[in-house]
Amino acid sequence: MPRILIIGGHGKVAQRLEPILAERGDTVTAVIRNRDHEADVAATGATPLVADIESFDTEQLTNLVSGNDVVVWSAGAGGGDAARTWTVDRDAAIRSIDAAVAAGVKRYVMVSYFGAGPDHGVPEDDSFYAYAEAKAEADAHLRESGLDWTIVAPSALTLDEPTGKITVGGSGEESVPRGDVASVIAAVLTEPATVGRMIEFTGGDTPIADAIAAG
Repeated sequence: MPRILIIGGHGKVAQRLEPILAERGDTVTAVIRNRDHEADVAATGATPLVADIESFDTEQLTNLVSGNDVVVWSAGAGGGDAARTWTVDRDAAIRSIDAAVAAGVKRYVMVSYFGAGPDHGVPEDDSFYAYAEAKAEADAHLRESGLDWTIVAPSALTLDEPTGKITVGGSGEESVPRGDVASVIAAVLTEPATVGRMIEFTGGDTPIADAIAAG
């Protein structure tokens, strides 16, 4: 079974993803910044690994990802601080991609958002602008990396109970439970047809496995 490294292992999506992967037999390591979160992560079946990816250089990140088969980027600065958004959501993400290349970890899944890209349309005076720009640059770097990448791009996230069903594409106006986002990430890791694709999705009526396989 694959060895999967989740960067941002204490996030709300990651904590729903970790038990899915662990229960199916994957070896899951969850990178967290705060040592106080180790018990939360361990309870999911993942192995917590404390590291500050914001301050790690590419060589340190290469050591971090080495020995894994997959990197899942589910980290983020959390908004509110533009400076940290640039250093985490853009700079650290880009370094992690370069690290995966250097370490020979071919499979990389990036958690982004519906509508991400250079034509995101967010004005510079909007508080969301730094995040939109950071994700656009990181996603573009991943596309050009030569890795077997997938960009998972959900619409607005909720804490509703997951349904196991989504709609790929659409306007992005509908929301989606975080638990379903976790299931999408888990599903793309076993679906070769998702390599080289950005999957924009919302809550919907199609079982996740069918939705991502059909594109």
